[in-house]
Amino acid sequence: MPRPGSLPTTHWSLVLATGRRSAPQAHQALEMLCGTYWPSVYAYVRRRGINATEAQDLTQAFFAELLDKDYLLQATPERGRFRCFLLTVCQHFLSKYWARAKAQKRGGGRQPLSLDFAATDRRLEPLSAARTPEQEYERQWALALLAEVLDLLEREYTQAGKGSLLAALKPFLLGEHAGLTYAAVAEKLGMTEAAVKMAASRLRRRYRELLRQEIAQTVAGPEEVEDELKHLFTSLGG
Repeated sequence: MPRPGSLPTTHWSLVLATGRRSAPQAHQALEMLCGTYWPSVYAYVRRRGINATEAQDLTQAFFAELLDKDYLLQATPERGRFRCFLLTVCQHFLSKYWARAKAQKRGGGRQPLSLDFAATDRRLEPLSAARTPEQEYERQWALALLAEVLDLLEREYTQAGKGSLLAALKPFLLGEHAGLTYAAVAEKLGMTEAAVKMAASRLRRRYRELLRQEIAQTVAGPEEVEDELKHLFTSLGG
């Protein structure tokens, strides 16, 4: 728990605590969260039946407005999960946007964000009626979360000079090791099989730690982490 008078340590708690965009720390935290989870919003817009070009414009416009205006004043403890807050604000934005009949230029003149729409489109195609826009939003949120955790893990191992170890063990972590054995990895790395198994166990443990830490950045308190974790894995299975 933070000390009395101090700011919470997680990104979303920081945003909730400071509230207004005039608070530099809150604005920076919001930008970090949006930078990681924007594909969820784009996926949601695409599943609403919007073509790729217009969906890209709408996504850029949404984040320009979110970052430039005091939408955070709408945040309450009841909206303690950034995932839920972001979807609600996006839905309101789209309603207002279409109500204006596109009379206002998209993006509001703000410098466009650097968003890799092509990579997200590859994950979205072909569009399927099996998932609702909300379900696709949740699914893309979970995928973005796992990608961020893996990136953090790779940076840690690379900085520790263990990049080759991670590369060899990643298939076991991701469940993509069909035909690959610990014995084969041990021979490749010049390690014993027992040492490889221990390294794989440590890798999984660190992955779980980072996963919970990343989830903690998007919820209001540690008591929500486990429920959010269960929800996101359910979303992946949907």
